[in-house]
Amino acid sequence: MTAFVSREVLRRIEELEIPWGPFGVDPYGVSKKHLAVGFSMVEPFFRHYFSVKVLGADNVPARGRAMLVGNHSGGIAIDGMMVIASMFFAKNPPRLAQGMVEKFMNRMPFASMLTGKLGQFTGLPEHCIRLLEDERLLMVFPEGARGTAKLYRERYNLVRFGTGFVRLAMRTRAPIIPFAFLGGGAAVPTIHNAVALGKLVGAPYIPVTPYGLPIPLPVKLEVEYGEPMLFHGTGAEADTVIEGYVEQVRTSISQMIEKGRARREKAAEQTLRDYQGGGSAT
Repeated sequence: MTAFVSREVLRRIEELEIPWGPFGVDPYGVSKKHLAVGFSMVEPFFRHYFSVKVLGADNVPARGRAMLVGNHSGGIAIDGMMVIASMFFAKNPPRLAQGMVEKFMNRMPFASMLTGKLGQFTGLPEHCIRLLEDERLLMVFPEGARGTAKLYRERYNLVRFGTGFVRLAMRTRAPIIPFAFLGGGAAVPTIHNAVALGKLVGAPYIPVTPYGLPIPLPVKLEVEYGEPMLFHGTGAEADTVIEGYVEQVRTSISQMIEKGRARREKAAEQTLRDYQGGGSAT
């Protein structure tokens, strides 16, 4: 274990309800050692660089199967990383949120091995079903890669949701916890997506910002979790039924985004007034 691993991270890993084997590895290949290093690296970004504000964490069940379903925000995977961190650092006891990474990640050297050891797997239906049936916490972004491709002016918008997550939730009788992630579009203010450049590295695109590379700015981020939504059925219902449920989840996320947007704009206005007031006094 490296010297920079946080004591709190080690403590929280021990509190995770995961069936670790004798070598600190669970049946999926998730590694205590890799989680310790990974969360220790993420912690300063979560607590300080982005100062992530977490609301409604108690809406996520303390144990048992559940799906975290939310919006993509930002041209790179800041949102997924911070949502996972929020469940680990801001929830008591902590939970390991396991996301479904894009398939292109498996084509990158060592990426598949590393993401698997950190609990993140390719978004295949069989992986999702097995995780939920093993009472895990699954993180899903129904907008897919289209969501991460939003430009700065579209940062509060939602693109079309896929329907598979609702069928999966119904089939596995898993509650859906909608969440809204805010600030990612400002942290990585994308003005263009370079598709040709992305193909060179095996990615769908590379976000281009006003300052060139998609290096995240130290913008305060927020994640808000809504009340659980449980849809009854087998998951084999007609498309019209499933699409109605999808729209309910989408509406819940949209409403949280608009509340968060208003909250952030009000805070920014107050900060500006305080700054101007302080300046006029000098």
